[in-house]
Amino acid sequence: METRITQDQINNTLWAACDTFRGAFDSSEYKNYILVFMFLKYLSDVWKDKHEEYRKQYGDDEALLQRKMRRERFVLPEDCTFEYLHNHRNDADIGEKIDKVLAKIEDQNLEKLEGVFRNISFNSEKLGQTKDRNRRLKNLISDFANPILDFRPSVLGRKEDLIGNAYMYLIEKFASGAGKKGGEFYTPHEVSELLAKLLAPKAGARICDPTCGSGSLLITVAEEVKDGKGKSSHDFSLYGQESNGDTWALAKLNMFLHSMDSADIEWGDTINNPLLLEGDNLMKFDIVVANPPFSLDKWGHEVAEADRFRRFLRGVPPRSKGDYAFILHMIDTTLPTGKVGVIVPHGVLFRGSAEGKIRQALIEENLLEAVVGLPTNLFFGTGIPAAILIFNKAKQHKDVLFIDASKDYQEGKKQNKLRNEDIQRIVSTYQAFDTVDKYAYRADLKEIKENDYNLNIPRYVDTFEEEEPVDIQAVQKEIEQLEGELVVVRKEMDKYLKELGF
Repeated sequence: METRITQDQINNTLWAACDTFRGAFDSSEYKNYILVFMFLKYLSDVWKDKHEEYRKQYGDDEALLQRKMRRERFVLPEDCTFEYLHNHRNDADIGEKIDKVLAKIEDQNLEKLEGVFRNISFNSEKLGQTKDRNRRLKNLISDFANPILDFRPSVLGRKEDLIGNAYMYLIEKFASGAGKKGGEFYTPHEVSELLAKLLAPKAGARICDPTCGSGSLLITVAEEVKDGKGKSSHDFSLYGQESNGDTWALAKLNMFLHSMDSADIEWGDTINNPLLLEGDNLMKFDIVVANPPFSLDKWGHEVAEADRFRRFLRGVPPRSKGDYAFILHMIDTTLPTGKVGVIVPHGVLFRGSAEGKIRQALIEENLLEAVVGLPTNLFFGTGIPAAILIFNKAKQHKDVLFIDASKDYQEGKKQNKLRNEDIQRIVSTYQAFDTVDKYAYRADLKEIKENDYNLNIPRYVDTFEEEEPVDIQAVQKEIEQLEGELVVVRKEMDKYLKELGF
């Protein structure tokens, strides 16, 4: 029986390929080179596999084969394969050759890949002087020639998701090493999974992430889509927007590697230049999910009042904290039957002034459905605790569920992690939508109003644990015993000091 390549083998081999750059560059500088090269290898292997499949089916009529190949989900021009680069790995202009291959691939696949390679050059001095650069690129090509990194579907069998998973694995590893910047392009998978299960997208859903980073959260939500019988469904459409060009390119490649290349991922600033439009209006979605930048400064306060989409009628968020700008955008891009899930810093729950007024308006409109407090140190680059807000435009009641999940997690060296049981407890509590002692509280509008629309979780969920009563007599007895032992020790010490002449 043939042994299949495992996910761990692929992941470990890819991570080892990064040794080519380690020590000479920071991971934030070389991550794009590794990820783009992985993508190039994937395209080449899939293309080669499909060509061989057609050749077996239709024979050696190359003209017919080329016609068939041009109808595939992407086109690989002549001399744009991994084999071509492997054969030329010793050439003095190998960096230039890689750049030309990427340019040709983009030109032949403009609809899906336009612009994704524009910010990267394998002939750049970022990779060192010519001699060092050529050595590194030769090593990189040799690393990807490893049989474990054979991405042909005929080799992987039915486990083509191994490639998408491996890409996500690399992104997470790079995010982990990038500190604060890691949080800008990746949401930890367990948090993404929790949001996906809370929002429970249905077949046919339009799903959007307006701050999509490298696309991991959007993909995780898509993978949670279920049909009417509770089975996984591929009946959904994906939309996203990302302001950082390099990260946008990673998201496009991520979608492609997960066979979700029909996703509409736009490059631009969501607040100041929303690009997901239908005519002159904002596009509307069934599910809107995001992990926006926490308390973003200079988010566009100065132009918010004149916003042509009228997203800030409930109030303009403060200049130095853009959290509610993203929340208001998400709510205004949700269909009347849709839901919003957004990760926020705790300040969003209780800060006053402009944010307090916006929060009050959202609660009085009966849009807020749940507040979930998460453990500290879950996210890359920040140890602060965060919360998830769930807004539901089709709420059937006027209550809000508060969940304090801050104590349930697995402790890690760098970061804490949500376990499967922690995720399941949050999701089942949300679905039951009722008070759970020391964990959740269902509050009505009157209570929230009495709290001045402050959503700070401890105001609603009493997690205070009474300490066991102290046995005074036992404590006194222990103190007396310790004092007696101390007298004996002091006598011994005095004796030794005298012997030593002190």
